[in-house]
Amino acid sequence: MEVPLSALSPVALAGVIENFILREGTDYGERETSHEAKVEQIRRQLDRGDIKIVYDLTQQSVTLMTKRDWLKMAPPDTSES
Repeated sequence: MEVPLSALSPVALAGVIENFILREGTDYGERETSHEAKVEQIRRQLDRGDIKIVYDLTQQSVTLMTKRDWLKMAPPDTSES
C-alpha cells in the first residue's frame, strides 16, 4: 500500500530514508557520494514521485520503492476506456 509523503513525520521520514540508504550498500561509482547528498537525492526523488513510500502489510514495515518497481506490482488495469 502506498503511503503519502505527508503521512510521515519528519523524524519518521528521516528514519525510512536512513534505512533505505543503509540497505542500498556501498556506492561503487567513480566518485563516492556523501551520506548527506544521498539523503537529499532521495528526498528530491520522493518530492517528484520517482520514489514511493510503501507499507508492506505482510511484514508490517515501511520502505521506499522506485516508481517503476511500484508500477510492476500494481494489478493490471482492466477497466474499459
